[in-house]
Amino acid sequence: MFVLIARTSFRFRRDVIVLDEAAVRVADRLADVLAGRVVVATDPDYEQVRAVWNGAVEHRPAMIALCESSRDVRQAVLAARAHRLPLSVRGGGHDWAGRALCPGGMVIDLTRMRAVLVDPAGRVATALGGATSGDAALAASRYRLTPVIGTVSMVGLAGLSLGGGYSPLAPRYGLAADNLLGVQLVLADGRVVTADESTNPDLFWAVRGGGGNFGVVTAMRIRMHPVATVVSGAIVFQWSRAESVLRDHSELSSSAPDELGMVGGIFRTQDGEPALTLSPVWCGDAAEGARHLARLGAPAGQTFRTLPLHRTLAVPDARLPNGRHYEIRTRSLATLTPAAIDALMRAGSDLPSSTSVITWQYLRGAAARVPATATAFALRREHFMIQIIASWAPSEDGAPHRAWAAELDRALAREALPGGYPNLLAVDALDQIAGAYGDNAERLQRIKWDVDPDRVFTATPLPPS
Repeated sequence: MFVLIARTSFRFRRDVIVLDEAAVRVADRLADVLAGRVVVATDPDYEQVRAVWNGAVEHRPAMIALCESSRDVRQAVLAARAHRLPLSVRGGGHDWAGRALCPGGMVIDLTRMRAVLVDPAGRVATALGGATSGDAALAASRYRLTPVIGTVSMVGLAGLSLGGGYSPLAPRYGLAADNLLGVQLVLADGRVVTADESTNPDLFWAVRGGGGNFGVVTAMRIRMHPVATVVSGAIVFQWSRAESVLRDHSELSSSAPDELGMVGGIFRTQDGEPALTLSPVWCGDAAEGARHLARLGAPAGQTFRTLPLHRTLAVPDARLPNGRHYEIRTRSLATLTPAAIDALMRAGSDLPSSTSVITWQYLRGAAARVPATATAFALRREHFMIQIIASWAPSEDGAPHRAWAAELDRALAREALPGGYPNLLAVDALDQIAGAYGDNAERLQRIKWDVDPDRVFTATPLPPS
């Protein structure tokens, strides 16, 4: 039986793995045919290999297949199917809900498949399934190009793109999913297929927003853009100004040119006080960008730097390091209503730790001009995507941190659009899952049934069939 990984209030349970003789034989046989290796629960480096970004995740797979090629992936899928093992796929390992680790089953680990090859003339990159956003941005920067990526370098490029992929570059170039040109997948029956606009077009439609629920993506072709550098910087506002900045933010975001992307956040400063930050990313002419950035009302002395896109990821990487415990909620807001601003202000005044943050991006421009039915990612109207990120040390009690995130989530739900960002939804967020794909849900379910009727792959949550 193939099972869906479930949770109870996302208090992660440690599963005790007993590696019986049958499982040992599976691992041994698989190791004989892989170029990579198979790590089992009794190996001395098991804990290191099993570790993912969110240290609160304690799912314990029976074995982890460290794959080095699509052939390795195919062998691992066939072995898991033959022995009726639950299966999961790890790319960047940054999914906060821990879906990369299948309790008691097999993990297909792609972290050894991180190569990114750039064709500068064609402005296309081929990235293997384990490549991170940082890998792709760094490889492209050598040719004065950039891919559409998110805000954290450690996030797997496949996971980001398959779930949609918000980005500061999205107003000008669309979501990460909109910049996928084709994928190679290993399906549940072991077939290795390609999907693009002309080959398996239904499957290609589904993976652009439907997540890793259709097979193991072992390689992707990605559109590159002629952006050598961006103009960026963090504008930090004192908390006394936060409410007025939030009131003005909706108007500024909706009227900005496509070249201006923006990441907003509420965090604690080094002295422990809450503050609001706006981090613009301008990907057009630098002089024109300076004029638009002046509209933000930056404090005196604020400066912006011209730098490659990958260097804008350093601050988020440092603020959200591997190994801390995390709980994330997400809501999508058409606008920052007075009630939403009030909820954000109350939560910001009561941040439960120095590393807990509330962040947002505004989807507009090119990403909002794509028809809702063009890809599986359906929410194409302009909106704020809010991330509520509770973070605490492993030694702390997580209950008050989770409660803070849940309280803000409930407050924003009253102001929110249906659904939410699939990459951040938990499997028990049933009300949001049902609305996340809008009118695309029926087609998405049909394609899932066609290519994976046994429900082998369970990545981002899909709406019930």
